[in-house]
Amino acid sequence: MYYALRPDSLLVWRNEEVRDRLSWYYEVMRDRKPAKYLICKRIPVEVNLIEASEKELWSEHARAAENFRKVFDDIVEGKKELNSLPKPKVSFLELKIELVKRMLTHCNFCERRCGVNRAKGEKGFCRLNSKSYVTSWFHHWGEEAPLVPSGTIFFGSCNFRCAFCQNYDISQLNPYGGIQVNPEELAKIQATLRREGVRNINYVGGEPTPNLHTIIESLRYLDVNVPLLWNSNMYCSVETVTILLEVIDIALPDFKYGDNSCAKRLSAVDNYFEVVSRNHKMMHDYGIDMIIRHLVMPNHVECCTKPILKWIAENLPRALVNIMGQYRPEYLVAWEPERYPDIARRPTREEMELSFKYADELGICYKPVS
Repeated sequence: MYYALRPDSLLVWRNEEVRDRLSWYYEVMRDRKPAKYLICKRIPVEVNLIEASEKELWSEHARAAENFRKVFDDIVEGKKELNSLPKPKVSFLELKIELVKRMLTHCNFCERRCGVNRAKGEKGFCRLNSKSYVTSWFHHWGEEAPLVPSGTIFFGSCNFRCAFCQNYDISQLNPYGGIQVNPEELAKIQATLRREGVRNINYVGGEPTPNLHTIIESLRYLDVNVPLLWNSNMYCSVETVTILLEVIDIALPDFKYGDNSCAKRLSAVDNYFEVVSRNHKMMHDYGIDMIIRHLVMPNHVECCTKPILKWIAENLPRALVNIMGQYRPEYLVAWEPERYPDIARRPTREEMELSFKYADELGICYKPVS
């Protein structure tokens, strides 16, 4: 079936660069290694989750993360098996769940840091309280070749306001569409998708970041081996990335803008490049497999595409990059093109060729996934 629908989903694994750069993901996908969240369930923590302060929880998180890394390295090298690890009374995963619940009471999931108490019904920029809404879930055959079929779960809401959003109906117009899900229900969706044959669980939207609490707690109820994929605009806080490092098996992050003024005008975000580049580097340096998506936009090759590709080449040598030509005027750009004349058309062939040529000059590995 893979070969009939997407022959490249099999052929891509003949590429040595892809196999090397996505080695952990490949092993988990093939059930040769355990997903990281399953390892988290076997790492003990020594703290009272109810009585400890948030500062104390973060301190214990740092200690447990060091323990996780040692165990993870042993599993990678074949020195340990998951089943050889005893199940602790309180696990690293439970600590992460408690920390994220604390974060929800003064929401700092993303770098907007609204600080509202979403647990008590308050709403910040994303317009979500503690509830999460899933608009659809299915086997996605349109993702990058190493990922398909991807068990894609679309969440409502977003912490961006992109004028050209292709999913504006769920990200901006109606973030409460779809069905409300609790962590246990979300776990059932994930388990079903994997048992139906998907290669990964793909958290997307909208944006998964405002739904971090539901996603992380769902792992308490999940018991299948499946790679977890973080498909995000990457405007996460440092705290959120820190939670994700021992959970996510592969990242599919966006890198949209090389110029902060473009990000502010087109997506209503501040300090875009500093925040997003920081988060990419945190995940890359930790060793998380990555396929970075960069959407080439018309008239933005010089200000955005080239600076992004240059930064990736200098800072993220293991990352694969999907240089995407799928941009089309959508949402506000389509409705009021006179307000956005620079992006009111598709990118030209010349703009795409210029982007590819620059990536070649920088030695970026993009062809297998673009």
